Order: sequence, then structure tokens, then C-alpha cells
Amino acid sequence: MDRRSFLTKASIGGAGAAAASVLAAPAIAQSMPKVTWRLTSSFPKSLDTIYGGAEVLSKYLSEATDGNFQIQVFAAGEIVPGLQAADAVSQGTVEACHTVAYYFWGKDPTYALGAAVPFSLSARGKAAWDYHGGGIDIYNEFLATQGLYGLPGGNTGVQMGGWFRKEINTVEDLKGLKFRVGGFAGKVMEKLGVVPQQIAGGDIYPSLEKGTIDGAEWVGPYDDEKLGFFKVAPYYYYPGWWEGGPTVHFFFNKSKVEELPKAYQALLKTAAQAVDHDMLSKYDYKNPTAIKSLVGQGTQLRPFSPEILSACFDAANEVYAEMEASNANFKKIWDSIKAFRSENYTWAQIAEYNYDTFMMVQQNAGKL
Repeated sequence: MDRRSFLTKASIGGAGAAAASVLAAPAIAQSMPKVTWRLTSSFPKSLDTIYGGAEVLSKYLSEATDGNFQIQVFAAGEIVPGLQAADAVSQGTVEACHTVAYYFWGKDPTYALGAAVPFSLSARGKAAWDYHGGGIDIYNEFLATQGLYGLPGGNTGVQMGGWFRKEINTVEDLKGLKFRVGGFAGKVMEKLGVVPQQIAGGDIYPSLEKGTIDGAEWVGPYDDEKLGFFKVAPYYYYPGWWEGGPTVHFFFNKSKVEELPKAYQALLKTAAQAVDHDMLSKYDYKNPTAIKSLVGQGTQLRPFSPEILSACFDAANEVYAEMEASNANFKKIWDSIKAFRSENYTWAQIAEYNYDTFMMVQQNAGKL
């Protein structure tokens, strides 16, 4: 090929490439438009694990779109109080929130099923139901009636049973107890004489300190140590039977999600699922150190007695029967969870349970 021929063909090729880039640019711009949303969290900034989930989502979306899809994260109280986050989204005050759905069970108990209800699934079981058992879809059928679209956005793993100013040894000790507990669990505890208090995270410490409440649950060792509950309530009970695998949610304004390009909708799902896994991993990593630290500072660990757990289990089933009889949305989702719960625990007690139990015995014998 001579030089003139090569230059001629190169020029044609270059012109073609330039034309292609001109044609491609508008298409790229249309598929990756500038979008800026606001997200209100139900959590304070001091809780880097649970509040941080929203920041991780924002980071992932920005990085994947060269900064074109931005979500600005605001802590509880900066736009609306933490317990009003879902309302702010459905009303269009903000496009998104990061919250725990059982906070809104008073509007409809069905909300709680997306997060955690007493004696339900573990974190692994909840993820299995959400992503492979149709859980996300069936829950979004309900959320659509509220103007919302939801995606799992974190899990803490099974939580602790809370901090108490006095020991809780029998069911009788529960009567008259003013206990801060989130959402649906309070309905169950009422049957045993507990007086449930729904208080935002930032208000728990002063309520315990002043004796306005007798006890409070929050999450687990890492977050609870940060909030200082051990300073005002020495007895730390386990397990949090009302939250075996509590899912934190991203709620989005349904109309705003539907306005997004399909690529952004897909990214939203992918990024939220990454946050869902990331948060649980963080808690699993940080809680072991935190529980040792708390005990070292005088925290008294106590298990709920079999008597208390059995009474709570029976009370929960009474509440479920009442809900199923009066709320069709609740029944539809709870039936789905119950069906998988039975299968899940059949499998969990075979390999996983026996492996973990053996390893715990070795750890307690000082062999690990």
C-alpha cells in the first residue's frame, strides 16, 4: 500500500470514527443523564455501619456512572425525623430513605414483614427468601400501595435482646416493664405485660439514664457500645428473638424510580444488593471485638430463659393469627415466609448447625 492510499483510507476511517463518536455521544448522554436525589436516613451519623450503608450506596452509584447519578445522604433529623423517613419518600419530600420497615408497622403491620418479625428467619434465611424466594417482589406489591419501591439495603444479623436496668429472670419480671423496642415486637410483648416504647436511636440513652424507660434494645455490641448503653443499664440480654435477621431497606419514591433509565434502575438493584451483603459482613467482623470490650467494662451478659422465650413464641403466634385474620396483605406475605421458614430450618440444623456447634466447642476449650 503506498503512502497516499494509506492516508486517504486513514482519513476516511478517522472521519467515520469521528462521525460515530458524534452519533454515540447523545445516546450515551441519554442513557446516563445527570440525576441528583436526596436520601434521608433513619440513623445518626455516629453509627458508621448502619448509617454508612446509605453512603456506600451513594458511592457505588456515583462511581458506576462517572458521577452522573448522585444521591446526597442526610442523617436522621436533618430533613425529617428518623421515624418519618418513609412518609417523606412517599410524599415526594425526598426521593429515597434508608430505614427499617418495622418502624412504620403502625401504619400497616405488613411493613414489618420486610424487615423482621419475631421468630422469623435468620439473616441468611431472609436473604434467601428475598432474592430467590420471591420476597422482594411480593413485598413490593404491598409497597406499591404506599407509593414506594423497596430494596434490601443491609442486615445486622441476629440482634441482642437489649439492655436492662434490672435482671429479667421470669415472665413475671416483664409485667409493667417500659421497654424501648422497634415496631411489631412491641405488639407481642404487650401480651406479656410489657409497655413498649418506640423511641428513635438518638433518644434511647437519655431515656435510659433518666429512668423514663426500664430497658431498650438497639442492634448489637458494636453499635450499642458506641451509644454507651452499658453506662446506664448493666444487664445485656440475648438473643433478640424479635430480630433474627433484620433487613434494613432502601425505600424509593416509586414514580421517581420509574423515571430512571433502565441502566440506572439495574444499577440501583445491584448497588443495593452489594450494600445488603456489605453491612452484614461489617457487623460480623466488628461485633466479636465489641462484645469482649463491653464485658471488660462491666457489662453483665444474660440469656433469656427458656420460659421467657417459650412464652414470647406463643404470644407471637397469637398475634400472627390475629393479623392473618384481619389483613390480607399481611397474610399473603407471612404465608410465604412461613413456608420457607420451615424448609430453611430443616436444612440449617443439619450441616451448618452441627459444624458451628463443633467449632464453638473447640473455641470454648481454647483450641482455636
